[in-house]
Amino acid sequence: MEYVRAACATLIAVVFAASAVSKLRDFRGFARSLPTLAPVRARLVRPLALVVVAAETATPILLAVPRAASYGFALACALLTAFTAAIAGVLRRGRQAPCRCFGASSEPVGRRHLVRNGALLISTVLGGLAPQGLPAPAGLAVAATAGVAGAILIISFDDVVDLFARSS
Repeated sequence: MEYVRAACATLIAVVFAASAVSKLRDFRGFARSLPTLAPVRARLVRPLALVVVAAETATPILLAVPRAASYGFALACALLTAFTAAIAGVLRRGRQAPCRCFGASSEPVGRRHLVRNGALLISTVLGGLAPQGLPAPAGLAVAATAGVAGAILIISFDDVVDLFARSS
């Protein structure tokens, strides 16, 4: 089970690192997108954007430190829950809001983003509940590789869904 924990930690760490970097690359655009995702007063938009980016940055750092990994999984779970609630709120209100999860995008949030966040939440819970052990280096390498592969699929999820939707 320590390999499950390692794979999940890698997946979540890479996803949140990519998300934080993409938001920092277009911080103003990310901040401007927040009011369409969540009801937030204009004066709180920038502080909220800073908190989100800081938490996304802290997550992979915590996951990389074995004694702090449980906190990393908990922070990831809290962030994903908040993101999922925001997306569900947008969909429930019938509004259009761009998905700024991994950079500048005009793609509106949709049910596919709820599915993606659900998969990430499952990985977060699995990783957080898996016992922490000292994995063998070869097994750790395989688990980390699986985590990176999963992260690449999650990060490119919109493109993968669009690719299959066009070919159907």
